[in-house]
Amino acid sequence: MPVQYKDYYQVLGVAKGATQDEVRKAFRKLARQHHPDVAKDKKTAETKFKEINEAYEVLGDAQKRKEYDELGANWGKRAQQPPPSWNNGFGAQAAAVNMNDEGFSDFFEAFFGGARQPMGGARRGSSFPGGPQGAGAQPKHLEAEVQVSVEELLKGARKRVSFRRPPGGALEKIDVQVPAGMVPGQKIRLANRGQNGGDMFLRVTLVDPSYSVEGSDLIREVKVPAWQAVLGGEVQVSTPDGHVRLKVPAGTQPGRRFRLSGRGLPAEGKTRGDFYIQAQIQIPESLSLEERAAWVKIQDLAKP
Repeated sequence: MPVQYKDYYQVLGVAKGATQDEVRKAFRKLARQHHPDVAKDKKTAETKFKEINEAYEVLGDAQKRKEYDELGANWGKRAQQPPPSWNNGFGAQAAAVNMNDEGFSDFFEAFFGGARQPMGGARRGSSFPGGPQGAGAQPKHLEAEVQVSVEELLKGARKRVSFRRPPGGALEKIDVQVPAGMVPGQKIRLANRGQNGGDMFLRVTLVDPSYSVEGSDLIREVKVPAWQAVLGGEVQVSTPDGHVRLKVPAGTQPGRRFRLSGRGLPAEGKTRGDFYIQAQIQIPESLSLEERAAWVKIQDLAKP
């Protein structure tokens, strides 16, 4: 049966001319929305989450995206034959993964073969020790990603990264210590984990559905009851540094932000960004007779 073409742009909800930054933002938004840890329907969310990761695995890498675009333009002519460069690169290398190494579509398997590497993995032309090595071959470095939450980024964590040797090899795992206070995008060097004695560099990638990220600033939406937004009060908010009690001024509008200085992500120069609490006003979906009477009274008072 012919392999069915997958439109990764449609999966992420971006246009084919979208910038890499737009692709990344779309992925992060969908990842937060469909992350199994926050979704009510865990099974459906897991399937969607894998589909999103697969799309970002391709579109999030400029080189893979270019070859994917070339493939799409000529799909009818080579639906069973990947571009020659894939055999020389993706299909012959090891793959570093950060999730369960299962669940990829037939399309991805047919054209990327052994290079399964969600959320970024081994780049073209790299492999792990144990792959074919010619006499006198030059050492080559491997670049992969390790996913961390905000708490893990700030406090440090021991993470397990899985990888496969060239196609057909067994899945192997290594434990990596992510130091506390790393800046997203920084790399951890693992000596002699690359190809032919080269090194492996793990890029620290932040994936946390609890927050939105703007540079080194963190944003967390907090639900504020409508009456409290009108009259004022206090709400308890969970931050990476513990719980705080936020004073909500009377007349708080939807989307208003409150800044907590220095409680964001690590930034260059051993500083931290800020933490923003964004008010999400809760409108009651159902009212008791007494509550409805109170709102009707407010309505009458507001009439000119």
